[in-house]
Amino acid sequence: MKVEIWSDYGCPFCYIGEKKLTLALEKTGMTAAVEIVFNSFELDPNAKKRYDENINQLLAKKYGMSIEQAIAANANVINAAKEVGLAFNFDKLQPTNTFDAHRLSHYAKDQGKQKAYTEAVMKGYFTEGLNISDFDVLTVIAADVGLDRAEALRILESSAYEKEVRQDEANARSRQINGVPYFLFNGKEAISGAQPVGTFVAVIEGLK
Repeated sequence: MKVEIWSDYGCPFCYIGEKKLTLALEKTGMTAAVEIVFNSFELDPNAKKRYDENINQLLAKKYGMSIEQAIAANANVINAAKEVGLAFNFDKLQPTNTFDAHRLSHYAKDQGKQKAYTEAVMKGYFTEGLNISDFDVLTVIAADVGLDRAEALRILESSAYEKEVRQDEANARSRQINGVPYFLFNGKEAISGAQPVGTFVAVIEGLK
């Protein structure tokens, strides 16, 4: 079985959804029988690499809500993550641009390390409070999952894999994918959003 996932590293529900897929694969005994491919999708291609505001302030500004409402909304996300065993630390979270992290994911894919890299970047961002647009941060993550750190830095300092990121995003548009996470099973069955684990199980069982 092949599962394509369009996701963004700055998307909390992408991390939650990917964990729910992992749990569903474990429940159905399909963990070793699935090929998972992560496709790039930027929720905000114009995001800056650094912000003076924290995530609560940015959320309040974006949606025209109070800081209290933003804190409550983020608390709901933190609780949703906790339900599937993920620890989100929004107090340390550093909102940033994800384009370079996406570029490096294509290098990881070429080396057979994309899933490990993707999960390490998401954990770094949501749990450890790392700036995942920082080249030092990204190359350390790359090395931690078994990639060549010097080669990762060379890629980041060049325009390598820009076309691959843009192609993934073009493919999303052609499929009318406007939000992430988006899961495509064997090119035909789709799940949009971080649906319940049972929803993933039902789709997987139907394709076994």
